[in-house]
Amino acid sequence: MVDSASVPIFDGDNHMYETREAFVKFLPDRYKSAIQYVDIGRRTKIMVRNTVSDYIPNPTFDVVARPGAEEDFYRNGNPEGKSRREIFGEPIRAIPAFRAPGPRLEAMNEYGVDRTLMFPTLASLLEERMRDDPEMTHTVIHAFNEWMYETWQFNYEDRIFSTPVITLPIVDRAIEELEWAVARGAKAILIRPAPVPGYRGSRSFALPEFDPFWAKVVEHDVFVAMHGSDSGYARFSAEWQGEQSEMRPFQMEALPMLWALRPAADAVAALACHGVLHRFPQLKVAIVELGGRWLEPLLNDLAYVYKKMPQGFAENPVDALRRNLYICPFWEENYDYLGGLIGKDHVLFGSDWPHPEGLAKPRSYIDDLNALGLPDEEIAGYMGGNLAKLMNIGASIS
Repeated sequence: MVDSASVPIFDGDNHMYETREAFVKFLPDRYKSAIQYVDIGRRTKIMVRNTVSDYIPNPTFDVVARPGAEEDFYRNGNPEGKSRREIFGEPIRAIPAFRAPGPRLEAMNEYGVDRTLMFPTLASLLEERMRDDPEMTHTVIHAFNEWMYETWQFNYEDRIFSTPVITLPIVDRAIEELEWAVARGAKAILIRPAPVPGYRGSRSFALPEFDPFWAKVVEHDVFVAMHGSDSGYARFSAEWQGEQSEMRPFQMEALPMLWALRPAADAVAALACHGVLHRFPQLKVAIVELGGRWLEPLLNDLAYVYKKMPQGFAENPVDALRRNLYICPFWEENYDYLGGLIGKDHVLFGSDWPHPEGLAKPRSYIDDLNALGLPDEEIAGYMGGNLAKLMNIGASIS
């Protein structure tokens, strides 16, 4: 049993809460009206292109659910059928650690977290709501990245690695954004796990059209994180449910919850089937905060299809995924079992702090891994060693 105090933690899934200026401070004047905050009754909402969004109930994040509020829900389920509000409990006022890197380091020190990947929260709504205007999408995303760099940097004291968003509709613009981010210290980038919208419709990011972009990713040895986002699947859900609605992460409806992991399976299937992993065998892609339950069925399905039509693949797709793919699953899942499917060194720990569905104390997860009776070196790998090797940096700050 490993001593929990001795294991370095490189948390693969932390979040910032954006301020009200995040999307608009660097936005060119011609797009100023695209993002607005509006007061409706006693609530403030974000309005994207003149449409009020309920994607996040309180987009100002002035008041939020406490970190780990849903921990019991994810450990033990919801036998009493409580509402989401009942599960969340009393909200808290946002603290500086949610908003800025200096206070965040203090919180990391308090909780014993050495390093972390830092993802945005509200920004995950942007691309889907601008999908019919690629030029606007690139401009708005760049303005947000400028705010992220000014506020958080992309490498803060070699401990907080914030992930600039790279949107892909116009390949040359995506390369330009990647080069801009790398020049400012980015070691990891965030790409939405969804088809890429464009002027002629949507297409897979793994098609040869995007090879110039992936070539630059490999050239710079940048780690690609595909984090849970609004991947546009509400459009398909609406056709089954008979209503048009946007994705709302905190809703409790059976069918959308059942389909919540579909973007992960579909994105990984595209990586495997469209050959980008064969063309770029050094590409490093992780699926973050989309669980791991989709992994085994997908590997089985790919093996089945490959057996029937190997001529449709550049190489065995299961082998390609076990070489290039990493997963940062939900903390309540069995890391050891998933490691057996994809490789022990391809599973990454993520606490999702400070989101309510995450862990209140990230270091507590070592106790969960100890309970599985895992070797010390595997626990150390899951808790940070694997991610440190992936990003070519140390897991510990000492």
